[in-house]
Amino acid sequence: MKPTSELELAELIADAKTPLQIKGGGTRLMGLPDGNVLDTSGLCGITLYEPGALTLVAQAGTPIAEIETALAAENQRLAFEPADLRDVLGTSGTSTLGGVAASNASGPRRISAGACRDFMLGVRFVDGLGDVVKNGGRVMKNVTGYDLVKLMSGAHGTLGVLSEVSIKVLPSVEMQLCLRIKGLDPLRAVAAMSAALGSPFEVSGAAYDVNGAVSLRLEGFEASVRYRAAQLVGVLAEFGPIEALDDQDLCTQIWCDIRDARRFKNTQGDLWRISVKPSDAPDLLSVLNPSQAQLDWGGGLIWLTMPSGTDVRAKMTVAGHATLMRASADTFSTRARFHPEPAPITKLSADLRARFDPIALLNPGLMGACHEDRI
Repeated sequence: MKPTSELELAELIADAKTPLQIKGGGTRLMGLPDGNVLDTSGLCGITLYEPGALTLVAQAGTPIAEIETALAAENQRLAFEPADLRDVLGTSGTSTLGGVAASNASGPRRISAGACRDFMLGVRFVDGLGDVVKNGGRVMKNVTGYDLVKLMSGAHGTLGVLSEVSIKVLPSVEMQLCLRIKGLDPLRAVAAMSAALGSPFEVSGAAYDVNGAVSLRLEGFEASVRYRAAQLVGVLAEFGPIEALDDQDLCTQIWCDIRDARRFKNTQGDLWRISVKPSDAPDLLSVLNPSQAQLDWGGGLIWLTMPSGTDVRAKMTVAGHATLMRASADTFSTRARFHPEPAPITKLSADLRARFDPIALLNPGLMGACHEDRI
């Protein structure tokens, strides 16, 4: 089923008698429930773009690449830099705005600019009864009504199928610069990232490759970036020699690789994505002893690989949320994709699903648990 209008989408859901597997561009599919595929990629096109108001509205199936091309023509961008996980998940297809919004996909800049949900101004969606729901607005000053916008962001299609999304965009930057510090263990790496993020020098990315280096990103007007970089080098002097990279193509490549977790392409074992307090990351890495690991968000986001079938959640010694991103069918049959919820949240989630999808049509069984992007 591939509707090409919101009305057709509503009719298909209203007439459905069996569970539906909601599919956007197909780039993030893994461990999804059974059901007839409802393909939203036919809901395509930018319906409103006002560069002066920093506002864009598009149908949910609109490719992110199309949106980024339109924004680049006006020297604007998606500040939350959604990840492209096709390489690491072994999927194909085209990333869409609806898929990004439904998964709250947010890249390294989340620590400074915010997550996808923070840029969502309004949504239109169809609930499990086939009713069309609109919430939010097309302008940044609209704050009326219940905040279903953030509720739909990260719900993975379990509460409703997005048909249109309104987002805030931001101007592009003149320059980016990357500072790199090599030879640090996880404890020192997190300390370095914390020092950088705690400084007044507006770091927009802080990541660490356990087998490589700490990478720090600064963005803005060239004079400002170079001044801030020089000051930050002084702040971080105790952590060792610091390499400054100002080649724009190289910096872009470094942060795309971090954003998309590309170092885990074709790696063996299960791939996990774990959200923790940054200061807890070194201890967790010590306990889990992963074969490969990458920290982002200053240490708050951990990507790592573990031997197939490992129950990472049972081994966690710190508070956090572990999402199983890539694994065999056998592992997915015994391990939930999302982290188990505390009892009060379980009830709240069940109540929400009963309200928006009372007959359990939309991705049933996909989210019986919370995930780090809802925090």
